[in-house]
Amino acid sequence: MKAAQALLKKIVLHNKLAGEAELDALFARHAHPEQVIRAMVTEGTVKSKVGTQLLDLYRKQAADLPPEEEEDDGFGLAPEEDVKPRSVPGADDEVLAMLLGSKKTASEPPKQAPPPEPKPEPIKAEAPKLAVPQPAAKPAPPPPPKPKVEVAQIIPTSADQAALLKILRIARDAGASDVHLIAGRKPSMRHSSKLAEMDLPPIPEEKLRPMLLSILKPDQRKHFDDHWDIDFCYDGGDLGRFRANYLNEQNGTDGIFRLISSKLPSFQELKLPDTVRRFTEYRVGIVLVTGPKSCGKTSTLAAMVDHVNTNRKEHIITVEDPIEFVHPCKKGHVSQREVGNHTLSFSNALRSALREAPDVIMVGEMRDLETTSLAITAAETGHLVLATLHTPDAVRTISSVLDVFPAKEQGQIRSMLSESLRGIVTQQLIPNKDGNGLELALEILVNKSAISNLIREDRAFQIRGVMQTGRKEGMILLDDSLISLFRAGKISDEEAMARATDEAYMAKELAGKKSSLEE
Repeated sequence: MKAAQALLKKIVLHNKLAGEAELDALFARHAHPEQVIRAMVTEGTVKSKVGTQLLDLYRKQAADLPPEEEEDDGFGLAPEEDVKPRSVPGADDEVLAMLLGSKKTASEPPKQAPPPEPKPEPIKAEAPKLAVPQPAAKPAPPPPPKPKVEVAQIIPTSADQAALLKILRIARDAGASDVHLIAGRKPSMRHSSKLAEMDLPPIPEEKLRPMLLSILKPDQRKHFDDHWDIDFCYDGGDLGRFRANYLNEQNGTDGIFRLISSKLPSFQELKLPDTVRRFTEYRVGIVLVTGPKSCGKTSTLAAMVDHVNTNRKEHIITVEDPIEFVHPCKKGHVSQREVGNHTLSFSNALRSALREAPDVIMVGEMRDLETTSLAITAAETGHLVLATLHTPDAVRTISSVLDVFPAKEQGQIRSMLSESLRGIVTQQLIPNKDGNGLELALEILVNKSAISNLIREDRAFQIRGVMQTGRKEGMILLDDSLISLFRAGKISDEEAMARATDEAYMAKELAGKKSSLEE
């Protein structure tokens, strides 16, 4: 049965009909691949027409498997459902009708007397043909082209690994934040959000791919061979840790590395105000750290977790994808879990965490409805939850959390969020005027009674006004933070305007500053 399961898994992943974790969960419940196809249709993972195509494609390719792989009809129907055995012609039509939700089921009386059943025939090794017409709208997609370099022929050497580590060491010594390796191009590194080529020769595809594969573990290599892209963290020992992504593209194989500091950041080093530290002193509730990509959300969360770990004797569980900063146990006990290696998904890890006696739960990203719901539930049931979202400001963060839920549930979620939310930290990293560094702009919301009432009454659009008058509580709007950086001469007016939430307000403030300088 393993070969048949592997065949279906390959077809589903190749056509991007479901994720690997979702497939593994289905195979855990259903032994036969055709049972999995039925479950995918009945649970809404794929539409009926797609299920028909998938079933047909699987059976055609299953004909090449050894006969013992096709042991039963795979649908696991109970005897009382009175479905004909697979060896009887026409049985697959009836099973397929049940799978796709046809009006005609086995329990309905036939419109006319059925013909006498023929004598059962032995099951043949080849896959049976479906007696239903194929959808005429879209033909089956052609298989994607194979990579230019045959993966099986590449055996990385120690010299390949040494060459890759040399590039990473140069970038680390130069203080870069990222390294980009593209087939046929010079290696590049990122400084202050800008890419610059390194003083190294271009790396052809036939040399770059072995270099990249040289640091992959066997299971990572298999994942990359099967899926043609991979996210992972690489521990280079004294060289430090790197968050990496490999991908296949038209020129060959590329690798992108994010350099992670071996030292855990502090609030002072990140230039975070004391308000952010105070969020970690809560024992119950949820704190959201938001902002666009590469804005330092992970570093801020790492500083918050380290502060709790250093000052409180509590159990901290982190769920990350992948693990970047490593937290040794100090006063607290830290359990770090990586999606894909230690748990199937964020939601699975959160569901388990509720039974693992944590005091603090850190969620790398609230990606879906189930994860968001479990995070809010954890905050409601006596835990401090720290999580991230890719949202640009506090008001839109609240709207984004609520919009994940169905309309009929949003009233209840607004009430829960209004009580459990402790604060929102929105941040952006902006190139400074000199072009040799980045400046941190912040928006901070502290959930006071006035804001809590606005969330509960679905009047989030009025929250900005409360934040403008809440400076004493440590609140600040992103626009005001940008204006402060501009007035201090740290960023240009172009950068401030490009990131403004209220452009009219920003233009007015910048114009006033310019006129005062001219005078």
